[in-house]
Amino acid sequence: MDLPQHYRQLTRYDEWANLEVITALRAAGSPLDRSRKLVAHIVGAEYVWLTRIRQSSSPYPVWPDLTLDECGREVPSLAKGWRDLLSEGNVLDRSIQYRNSKGEAYDSLVRDILTHVFMHSAYHRGQIASDMRQNGVTPAYTDFIHGVRQGLVE
Repeated sequence: MDLPQHYRQLTRYDEWANLEVITALRAAGSPLDRSRKLVAHIVGAEYVWLTRIRQSSSPYPVWPDLTLDECGREVPSLAKGWRDLLSEGNVLDRSIQYRNSKGEAYDSLVRDILTHVFMHSAYHRGQIASDMRQNGVTPAYTDFIHGVRQGLVE
């Protein structure tokens, strides 16, 4: 597997894991507002990074106030955006100039941004799992290796 294939696999994993979390939160029945806000943040942050790479405007801020249904609709759209980006030749070594949310200027490689995005999302899914457990709810099982072993992530 080469690096572009690996990032395509991580894109599939990210989509699957985010949708699993949303499904588990819907099934919980009781509102877990902290978890909902974290899922919305995953969506908002991924859009911010994708649009930084595309040099366009994000439809959402980093911390949008989205419902679970809205998040569920956006996750597949984000995955398509990442897949479309990865279908471009030599995109991983492209350097992107952007400003962060504090207005500071940076220059980063797309591969580093993608690594950050997928690790950032996994970090917050871990926070969601902890929040769900603290509220007596079983979280989604979103380990990467589980998804691969079960054929849920190819």
